[in-house]
Amino acid sequence: MNTNQTQKKQRIGITIGDAAGIGAEVVLKAISDKNLIEDCLPVVIGDYKFLEKTSKQLGLTFDVLKVSRGDKIPLSSEKPIIYDLANICEEVEIGKESAIAGKAAAEYIEEAVRLCLENQLDAISTAPINKKSLSLGGYDFPGHTEFLAYLSNTKEFAMSFFADKLRVVLLSTHVSLVEAIKIAKKDAIIKLIQLTNREMFRLLKRKPSIVIAGLNPHASEGGMFGNEENEEIIPAIYVCNDLGIDVRGVFSADTIYLRAWRGEFDAVISCYHDQATIAVKCLSFGSGVNVTLGLPFVRTSVDHGTAFDIAGKNIAECQSMKIAIRLAAELSCN
Repeated sequence: MNTNQTQKKQRIGITIGDAAGIGAEVVLKAISDKNLIEDCLPVVIGDYKFLEKTSKQLGLTFDVLKVSRGDKIPLSSEKPIIYDLANICEEVEIGKESAIAGKAAAEYIEEAVRLCLENQLDAISTAPINKKSLSLGGYDFPGHTEFLAYLSNTKEFAMSFFADKLRVVLLSTHVSLVEAIKIAKKDAIIKLIQLTNREMFRLLKRKPSIVIAGLNPHASEGGMFGNEENEEIIPAIYVCNDLGIDVRGVFSADTIYLRAWRGEFDAVISCYHDQATIAVKCLSFGSGVNVTLGLPFVRTSVDHGTAFDIAGKNIAECQSMKIAIRLAAELSCN
C-alpha cells in the first residue's frame, strides 16, 4: 500500500509481545525496512532501553523518535516512533517463561488499546505472547483475542486469518476438539455468520460471499459420518440466507480452503482451530495474518509464536510482522 503524499499515514501501534521471545527482534527488523515508513507510521509500544539494547545486538540502526508514556503521539514523523513503557522488562531472561515478561506483554497490549480508543492510533499489530507467562504475570486470558475483547468491552468477536485471498474465520479457538464439537451449534453458527458478514463488509467495502467448512469428513456425506451438518450447520445457513446473507455450504474441508484461496469466496468459516490454521499455514506459511473481527479497531498479528528456542539468536524472520503491519494500515484505511 503506497500512501499518497497528501494523505495522512495510518499510525499503527506495534506491541513487542513477550520480551523473552522473538517479538522485539521481528518488530525491530520490520521497522528497519525503509519502505515500511512509506506505507504507515509505525508506533512501537515497548521498553525503549530494552529495544535499544536489542537493536544493538542485532546490528540494526536504531533511528527512532522516542515518546514517553502519557505523552501524545504525533500525527506524523519521518522516523518510526518508540512509545516508551520504561523499565518494565529489564530483568527478562531470553527464552524463558516468566511473570515479568508476561506482565510486560500485557501492559503493552493495555496501552495499545487505550491509545486506539483515544484515537491516537489507527490500528494495532501485535507480536506474539506466551500464554503461560501471561498467566504468571497475573492475567487470566487464553490469548490476545479474548484479552483485546475484554479491554475494549467487545461482546461479539472472532479470530480470523487473512492470507491473500483466503480469509478464514474460526467458530472455536483454543479449546479441546471435544469442546469444539460441542460449540458447533446452530445459534453459535448463526451469530458467527452474522458477525463475519458484518465485519467482512466493513473491511472489504462490499457484500461478501461466505462458505462453511464441514465439521466431519466430507461434510458428513449427507449424514453418513455424523449429524452436525444436517442438524446444526445447514439450519443456521438457511436462517442467514433468509436474512439476505450470502452464505453457502456445507463444503468438505479438504477442498474448500483451496477454492477460497484461489478467490472463489471471500471467507470460510471453520468449525475448529486446526482445521483453519493447517490450511492457512500450508497455503501461505509466513505470510498469513491473524485478524480479530468485531473489535472497535483493526488488530492484526503474526502467524507464529514466541519461538523461545531461537530467541536472541538473530535468525528470526520478520516477513510475517511486516505483512501484519501493512495489512493493519490497509484495513484501517477502510
